[in-house]
Amino acid sequence: MKLAVILPLALVAFIGVARAEEADDIREASKAEAETFNARMYAGPPGSKAYACFVRRYDAAHLARHPKQKVASMKLLVSGETYEADMQLHNSFRIGFQYRHRSGDFDSSGSCHHTVLTKDGSEVRLGCGVDCEGGGLGIALSKDDKSAIVRLESIRVWLHNKATEADDRALVAGSDDGIFRLERTDNSECAALAYDRKELAVLRHK
Repeated sequence: MKLAVILPLALVAFIGVARAEEADDIREASKAEAETFNARMYAGPPGSKAYACFVRRYDAAHLARHPKQKVASMKLLVSGETYEADMQLHNSFRIGFQYRHRSGDFDSSGSCHHTVLTKDGSEVRLGCGVDCEGGGLGIALSKDDKSAIVRLESIRVWLHNKATEADDRALVAGSDDGIFRLERTDNSECAALAYDRKELAVLRHK
């Protein structure tokens, strides 16, 4: 019953994240479509646990062309775990980033409850949200699966590993911060986003 309630709410939250002109152009993916997307995300069948890491460090030339971009670098770790309770793959995300004109490392994380497609089938996305109405984002893949396309409006963020319920920081999309293209790389590049030592060891394993 709980899962049945969460899924519709997650879909509504994701549609709220999408830009208004896109909201009517998405639909929830079928089980087969979601499984195909998961295999693309994790470069093969995900099994009981899987990770995918994407990174972008913006160079001076890129930042000069996008003077309003606030983010200087970003890491995205997408995780998938199959729960014995329902034998379904549950995806989640973690993001680590640095601002262009502010010191410190910032994080955000949340669950990805569903997969959606544009009605014309041109793009598949994971719909992800941060707990306690912390906003959300969409994660798609490039056609060659070598990049993640992250779309956001606003998500709650916190200083690295220092999340608190009172934290009201947010990364808010602007003209140059609404879409990020991150390149797939070795999982070890996302080790700093690990939750515990066991996960850290898995991410660092070649």
